[in-house]
Amino acid sequence: MALTKSLHSFHIPVMGLAYTIDSPIRVAQYGISSVVSIIDDELIEKMNAFYSKKFNLPYQEITKKAQDYRAERITAYLNLADTIVKDKFAKFKTELSESKTALENFIATLPNTSDFKDGLSNLLQEGVAFKATVKNYLETHLRPGEIDVNIMTKVDKDNFVKGEQLPTEYNDAHASLRGFANSNLSSSVVLSAGMNPRLYSYFENFKDFFPDANGQLKKKIILKVSDYRSATIQGKFLAKKGLWVSEYRIESGLNCGGHAFATEGFLLGPILEEFKNKKTALIQDTHDVFVKGLSQKELVAPEQPLELKITVQGGVGTADEHHFLLENYQVDSVGWGTPFLLVPEATSVDQHTRDLLRSAKEKDLYLSGISPLGVPFNTIKGTTNEFHKQKRITNNKAGSSCPKKFLALSKEFGVEGICTASKKYQDVKLQELEDKKGDVSPTVYENAKAKITEKACLCVGLANASYLENEIDIKGQEQGVVICPGPNVAYFDKEVSLSQMMQHINGNATVLSNSERPNMFIKELKMYVDYLKNEIDTISEDLTAKQIKKWTAFKSNLFDGIAYYEDLFVTTLSSKYTTIQKELQFYKDELMRVSIPELEIV
Repeated sequence: MALTKSLHSFHIPVMGLAYTIDSPIRVAQYGISSVVSIIDDELIEKMNAFYSKKFNLPYQEITKKAQDYRAERITAYLNLADTIVKDKFAKFKTELSESKTALENFIATLPNTSDFKDGLSNLLQEGVAFKATVKNYLETHLRPGEIDVNIMTKVDKDNFVKGEQLPTEYNDAHASLRGFANSNLSSSVVLSAGMNPRLYSYFENFKDFFPDANGQLKKKIILKVSDYRSATIQGKFLAKKGLWVSEYRIESGLNCGGHAFATEGFLLGPILEEFKNKKTALIQDTHDVFVKGLSQKELVAPEQPLELKITVQGGVGTADEHHFLLENYQVDSVGWGTPFLLVPEATSVDQHTRDLLRSAKEKDLYLSGISPLGVPFNTIKGTTNEFHKQKRITNNKAGSSCPKKFLALSKEFGVEGICTASKKYQDVKLQELEDKKGDVSPTVYENAKAKITEKACLCVGLANASYLENEIDIKGQEQGVVICPGPNVAYFDKEVSLSQMMQHINGNATVLSNSERPNMFIKELKMYVDYLKNEIDTISEDLTAKQIKKWTAFKSNLFDGIAYYEDLFVTTLSSKYTTIQKELQFYKDELMRVSIPELEIV
C-alpha cells in the first residue's frame, strides 16, 4: 500500500505531561503533527476548562464522582481539541487564499523537496483568479496535522475505591486508552516505555483499531522502540490479535528527552540500518500474522499489507542531520522535540523555565535518578523543582505529599502501591537507613541517603509549567517545575518563532548561534561510553558473572557501532565530516581504556 505523504518531514513528539498538552491546538492548522500525553487527567480537565473558555465553547466539568471520570475527561478534551483544530484549519485556509503575504510566509516554511510547495509557488506566480485557484488547491492538498496521543505503558497503576480494587479496565493506562478510543479523533496512539501485554490485549475491545471493509483504520497504533528485535516481538504480538502497527518510532536510547531507556550498547545508526534493510520483511511477516489474527476474529483481512512508517527521533538538531536521516535511512519523518521547547508558539512552557533552557550549557544537562520509575531521566540543573525539593531535604521533610499518585507503582508496602518520591515512602526508607548508620561508612550512608531523597514528584512537576504559562491556580505542596530536555538543548540558546524553526529544519535558515555542535551520532556515542564507565564505577551490589557478561557485550556492541560509523562516514559524508573520523577514533580509544572488572575467585 502506498504511504500517505505528510505535508512536513518532521513531527513534534510528546514531551513531559504538559509541554505538548496543547501543541495540536497551537500548530496542527499548519499541517504539523504532534503528540499529547494523556496520563494526567487532572491537567487535561484544567486544559479543557481553559480552552473552552478561550474559544467560547460549552464546558461541562467532569468530577471524580463520575465512575469513569478519567476516561471521560480524556475523551472530552480530545474532542475539544479536534473541534478547535478543525475551526483554526478552516480559517487558516481562508487566510492563505485571501492574503499573498500569508501565503508567501507559509510557503517559506515548507520543505524544499515538497511538490505541494512547488504547486503553491506556481499559483502565486501565475496570479490568475488567485483566490479561487488557491482555495481549490488547498482544499485538495492541505491537511491538518495529526492530534496523536501518548500512553506510557508502564504507568498503569491499579486503582481502588474504599480499599476495594477496581477491575483492570480502570487501571490508569487502560482508562487513558479508553478515553482516546471513545474520542472523535482519527489519529494514532503512541505506546512508549516497553511492552504491557495486558494493555495491548485491551485494544481488542475497540473497533476503531481494526480495519474497515476498505482496509482503512480510523485509529492507529504507533510503537516507540529502541531496536528492531523489540519492534518485531511487539508488532507480531499485536498482529496475532488482528491489530496492525502503523508506525515504528525509533528513539535514541540516551540522546533524548525524558526517560532514557538505554540499549545494550546498540547505537542509533546501526539500528536504523537494520530497519531499512529489513523493512520489507518486517511488513510481509507481520502481515501474514495479521491476516491470521483477523481471520480468527472472522473479520475481513486486507489482501495487501497496510501502510507502515518508520520514523526516528532523538538528538537531531540541524537540517543536514535531518535530511541525512530522511535520505540515507529512508525514514518517513524525523521527530524534533527538545528544540521546540524554545518555540513559544508550539509548546507550553513557563517563561522562567524557558529562560533556563535558553541559557543551558552542556554541563547543566545530565542523566539523573530523579524518576520514581527507577529509569534514568534526562533533566537540567537549576529547576524550581530542584530548589523546593532541596529545601525540604534541608528541613528534614524530604519527599512529596503525592497528590496524584500516577507513579505510585511500588507494592513494597501494600497492594495499593506507593510512589518512591512520596514523603510516606522516604520517611520509612530514611529511618531504615538511620537504624543501620553505625554499620556503614559515612560515604555509603550519605550516598544511600541521597539516592532515597533525589526522587522528584514528576506528576506535579511535569504539569506545572502549563499552569504557570496559562495563569491557572496551583494548589497543594509547592513542587515547582520539572523539565526534561534532551542534551541537544545545550546548542539552542534563544527563543525562536515557529516559522524560524521550520526554516531551520528545512535548511533555509539557522537558529544555531554556535557551529561547534557535535554530530548527533557522535553525541550519542559519547553518552554511551560515559554510561558504561559510570555503570562500572558506581556498582553497589556484589559483582556477578551475569553483570560482567552484560558489560562485555555492551562494550562489544559499541565497538561494532564505531566500525559501522567509520565505514558510513567514509562512503557517504567523507569530505564534509572528516572531523568525525577523529572523534570516532577518540571514543574508540576511550572505549579501549574501559576495563571490565573480573570476578575474584575465592
